[in-house]
Amino acid sequence: MANYIHVPDEAPAVPKIDVTLDENDYRSGALRLIKELRPFWKPSEVKMKFFTDGITNKLLGCYVGGVMQDVVLVRIYGNKTELFVDRENEVKSFRTLHAHRCAPRLYCTFNNGLCYEFLQGQALEPEHIRSLPTSRLNSEVPSRRRLREEMVWMQQSLSVLGSPVVLCHNDLLCKNIIYNQLGENVKFIDYEYAGYNYQAYDIGNHFNEFAGLNEVDYSHYPERSLQLQWLRSYLEAYKEHKGQGSEVTETEVEVLYVQVNRFSLASHFFWGLWALIQAEFSTIDFDFLGYAVLRFSQYFKMKPEVGALNFPE
Repeated sequence: MANYIHVPDEAPAVPKIDVTLDENDYRSGALRLIKELRPFWKPSEVKMKFFTDGITNKLLGCYVGGVMQDVVLVRIYGNKTELFVDRENEVKSFRTLHAHRCAPRLYCTFNNGLCYEFLQGQALEPEHIRSLPTSRLNSEVPSRRRLREEMVWMQQSLSVLGSPVVLCHNDLLCKNIIYNQLGENVKFIDYEYAGYNYQAYDIGNHFNEFAGLNEVDYSHYPERSLQLQWLRSYLEAYKEHKGQGSEVTETEVEVLYVQVNRFSLASHFFWGLWALIQAEFSTIDFDFLGYAVLRFSQYFKMKPEVGALNFPE
């Protein structure tokens, strides 16, 4: 979908290193990468630490010394993730966002992954944007026939909402947002799903992520008052960036509110399908099937409510 992403000329070139990492015996392969990226590091002094938050890939941090300062992050692609992730597009998105100072630097790619810069700062947690107790939904995965019917319904009902197509992250869960308090800036990481998409989808997907990941609770989906405040700030920045001033009308906010909440359904549907694929192929220890059930359950729960939303007259 996003093969035509324009990578700015000033974006650094990204070398390809002919190395394949075995996720169960990774050190030797990782050291070959480090030899290219940090030739002054002594192999015997290189420390490696796995980060456990990812549920698509495995992420390894390589560094020397007692403090994690200059860290090379090595991401090993999950098994069969090429079925739903366009890796060439991911690299384009990475380079484009780095050129606009919204992302870390991409050091290299290798046969089954990539290496990139470690960002100093705090990966956000759901409690940073809300603070309520958590729970879990239970249901069954819908039939293929039902899923096909819902896909047709979404295509017909969402494509007519007039949401502009923009470059989207498409996976703005909390831990993909890095806040550097010292530098007073926010940057984003992980661009596997980045590409051109409906503006309202990206926002609706982000609002869905208020529920968390490991213990999902959709009562944390932002209430209307918070959404309106958030959407107004977004529109002000969006219009100013496009040279249209920063004045935003109540009607504009209400229109975006309807678009976002309807598109939040598409987010649930996408990640439900994604989880079913992961349940079949992923080697990561995560209850993907249970997660699929959660997303489809919330889709059908919210469909009547958000489907009844109408644009202001």
